[in-house]
Amino acid sequence: MAGNEWINGYLEAILSSGASAIEDKTPSSSALNLAFNPTKYFVEEVVTGVDETDLHRTWIKVVATRNTRERSSRLENMCWRIWHLARKKKQLEWEDLQRLTNRRLEREQGRKDVTEDMSEDLSEGEKGDVLGETPTLDSPRKRFQRNFSNLEVWSDSNKEKKLYIILVSLHGLVRGENMELGSDSDTGGQIKYVVELAKALANMPGVYRVDLFTRQIASPEVDWSYGEPTEMLNTGSEDGDDTDLGESSGAYIIRIPFGPRDKYLRKELLWPYIQEFVDGALAHIINMSKALGEQIGGGQPVWPYVIHGHYADAGDSAALLSGALNVPMVLTGHSLGRNKLEQLIKQGRQSKEDINSTYRIMRRIEGEELSLDAAELIITSTKQEIDEQWGLYDGFDVKLEKVLRARARRGVNCHGRYMPRMAVIPPGMDFSNVMAQEDTADVDGDLAALTNADGQSPKAIPTIWSEVMRFLTNPHKPMILALSRPDPKKNITTLVKAFGECRPLRELANLTLIMGNRDDIDEMSGVTASVLTTVLKLVDRYDLYGQVAFPKHHKQSDVPEIYRLAGKTKGVFINPALVEPFGLTLIEAAAHGLPMVATKNGGPVDIHRALNNGLLVDPHDQQAIADALLKLVSEKNLWHECRKNGWKNIHLFSWPEHCRTYLTRVAACRMRHPQWKTDNPSDELAAEESSLNDSLKDVQDMSLRLSVDGEKTSLNESFDASATADAIQDQVNRVLSKMKRPEMGKQESEGDKKDNVPSKYPMLRRRRKLIVIALDCYDTNGTPQKKMIQIIQEILKAIKSDPQVARVSGFAISTAMSISELTAFLKSGNIKLTEFDALICSSGSEVFYPGTSTEEHGKLYPDPDYSSHIEYRWGGDGLRKTIWKLMNTQEGVKQEKFVTSVIEEDVKSGNSHCISYLIKDRSKAKKVDDMRQKLRMRGLRCHLMYCRNSTRMQVVPLLASRAQALRYLFVRWRLNVANMCVILGETGDTDYEELISGTHKTLILKGAVEEGSENLLRTSGSYLREDVVPPESPLITYTSGNETVEEFANALRQVSRLGT
Repeated sequence: MAGNEWINGYLEAILSSGASAIEDKTPSSSALNLAFNPTKYFVEEVVTGVDETDLHRTWIKVVATRNTRERSSRLENMCWRIWHLARKKKQLEWEDLQRLTNRRLEREQGRKDVTEDMSEDLSEGEKGDVLGETPTLDSPRKRFQRNFSNLEVWSDSNKEKKLYIILVSLHGLVRGENMELGSDSDTGGQIKYVVELAKALANMPGVYRVDLFTRQIASPEVDWSYGEPTEMLNTGSEDGDDTDLGESSGAYIIRIPFGPRDKYLRKELLWPYIQEFVDGALAHIINMSKALGEQIGGGQPVWPYVIHGHYADAGDSAALLSGALNVPMVLTGHSLGRNKLEQLIKQGRQSKEDINSTYRIMRRIEGEELSLDAAELIITSTKQEIDEQWGLYDGFDVKLEKVLRARARRGVNCHGRYMPRMAVIPPGMDFSNVMAQEDTADVDGDLAALTNADGQSPKAIPTIWSEVMRFLTNPHKPMILALSRPDPKKNITTLVKAFGECRPLRELANLTLIMGNRDDIDEMSGVTASVLTTVLKLVDRYDLYGQVAFPKHHKQSDVPEIYRLAGKTKGVFINPALVEPFGLTLIEAAAHGLPMVATKNGGPVDIHRALNNGLLVDPHDQQAIADALLKLVSEKNLWHECRKNGWKNIHLFSWPEHCRTYLTRVAACRMRHPQWKTDNPSDELAAEESSLNDSLKDVQDMSLRLSVDGEKTSLNESFDASATADAIQDQVNRVLSKMKRPEMGKQESEGDKKDNVPSKYPMLRRRRKLIVIALDCYDTNGTPQKKMIQIIQEILKAIKSDPQVARVSGFAISTAMSISELTAFLKSGNIKLTEFDALICSSGSEVFYPGTSTEEHGKLYPDPDYSSHIEYRWGGDGLRKTIWKLMNTQEGVKQEKFVTSVIEEDVKSGNSHCISYLIKDRSKAKKVDDMRQKLRMRGLRCHLMYCRNSTRMQVVPLLASRAQALRYLFVRWRLNVANMCVILGETGDTDYEELISGTHKTLILKGAVEEGSENLLRTSGSYLREDVVPPESPLITYTSGNETVEEFANALRQVSRLGT
């Protein structure tokens, strides 16, 4: 059993280290029965219970090599030690079984609820399409053909589209040339994949620019190139037509700084800085969209066509970017957290808490769940990934997805339920370096040159050929090639056993094992060293010297030559892994003319279906492996047929084919982009004139202050320090020229009259800074406390005390209160609404601009663009019904209802995009994590939170939140998030953590908020606060909540300098 070598090493280490190495937790020998037989006990209790046959063999070996006295005590202690390990493993397995059972029951209940809700509005003929019943309209094949035929395949006819595509891959070391693959666990195949994908997409017709976002790393630990903000990968189309190439066309790596600037962080430590990345990426996208609009958009911004996240961290980021910009999102998981968690739990070596601490696995899983909430499309490499990996997630149910898709196709109401589409698109490959081979006997000449049998000077051949051939007595025999890292999951030891025990196969072929690079096995990690040691022992056991090659070193550039050598010997490539997620080496081998023998578990099934160039086997069946290899090597007609089939169909895995399928699938998504209209030129001019006239007399003072403070705005170019003088002079000249017009005096007088008249556009357009007050000060009834009025008044006075700061600074309030409640609250403190440029109400579900156009009777009108922006996937009626049922139902199989309701709808606090509830019994309120899981299982996507000191629960659309509303202000009004200061308490509503992270400055007032709602956020075993909030950030500062006006002014002045 290849997976148990670690146990052999563990037992041998205990025996070698003496009694002191054994934990002093075993019962004394006097406590044992006098007739105790350690060997019998071990066999019956441990081996039988755990099914570890290698342990029994180790035990017998130890018994035979120790003297009686020493053996008796040591075996007894070892027996108890392993018994404790077995008990621990069984306990973990039982806990895992209970967890899976609870998930299965919850999913079944979710399907039942969905069936009940959606069957109400179906006709009798349509009720057969509910969950649990199989639709009989079409066979799976016909249904697939029909759906695929509806897609218009991407072609050269899309050449005029000029799309802007964004890829996101955050972790690892990313650069275009000389990639350091394997330098650490984060810099592997994903890095190569995303770089090649960016290049390939930029070469497709209709794609103008591709940006690959990653992390900027300015650390002495890594090469300086990873600190460069931009790296060009290519200039775009390779069809030779330069007319479509523009100033910004092509593929680029864009490195966004986030997290500690001078440290390289492994992916598990990046989670607290995700929102900081999102804000930085958003600034780049807005600038680039404007630049592309000037180049190819006729002056209108060119928004991203799609944002594609790779891996969980990038998926989380892409979901936030997609929500801020209202553009489609796509996700490729690469490897999934739930699947890894299941595997680690089954190994039984770590508890779930230890796994979470090491891998931040629960935060990773939540990132993947959020990606499922927001994504239009999930791209996988194989169908197995959909069924066996994504099927583990709350946010995806294969059965429910099919039903919802069928209903949507017929135009039947889905009650706000949604499941993302899954598409199998195998990774692309670059075949430009693959040399076409003819079925000739050139190999004999090459190998003869190696052996130099005729006495002539050797022919120049690749060095790696010599390294391989030196192991082999007869290098002319067909080569069986295996290429993988020495990992137990790769099942190399079973392959060696199959080869060693099949005499016909040994006589007919050689075996070559490319198992990574090694210098000294003793210095390698335990698992890797164990696999390599076992392989060497098996070679010795079966006396395979001269028949098996296992070179110690090879370079990445040697791999094509290794394939070519195997092809020249008319060999076979084998991948015997226990489970293979995809199998990229199988495609590489097929491109070099090698038939394959591969595991039937995972991706090779799809590859074999496409290429039909080999045989699939059970990786646990040693005899089946030997038979398949012998069949391909001995039957030359079959070998040639498999070789030709591989070459015939290999184009299906090329980059152009991958990109064509990719763009076809993305084009079928629901296309979204910001819906608001660009400001009218006349309105823009009027606003500009008003702004410049007001500030002209203070231009010199502003210039001086900017030069002293050293502050600059990353988005607003007029405040860039390098261009300040020229920009100000241009403004002066432009305003003076306009003031000389004959009608200017009249216009100014009319403008003065309009100062107090509501305008079409908010003052945010002319602000450089925004102070956002997001204090959650409420009493036990959820009523806002009076001290919040005092703090707001002090902050307003502090800003107004400096005229220069007041002129460029705006105010906003972000709260869970509705607009009517907020208005009444501010009125009680004699604070006018017009003091604020923006009001973010009802937990981010509405945005208002005091001083702009109003409805009748002076009622503020919410931003209609924001309302349409957050409408995406909002299922108000379905949510209202489901939440009422979930909150007022007792957990358990019988689903008994509470005698009294836990919640009551609070209509006056809600709106069309916010469902608000009063919490009548806090002790029975389900936590956000629990509710979010249940809603996802029912296909409902939303942002749920507790607020106002745990007295309210509010449900808003997926794209709405107080944090995302700030990003909306950035996108809509060009007020950079980095120029905002958010004022918080030490606790708050359950969305409090989202407001801390990001590129904005944060001022936390100690003692201002006594009690929040955060105790209702997470269940036990969930991700932790430190996975969301940075442990130390230069953008966060603390102060007391009882400052004077002057102290507040100093605090805000200090905050403005943070991060500079």
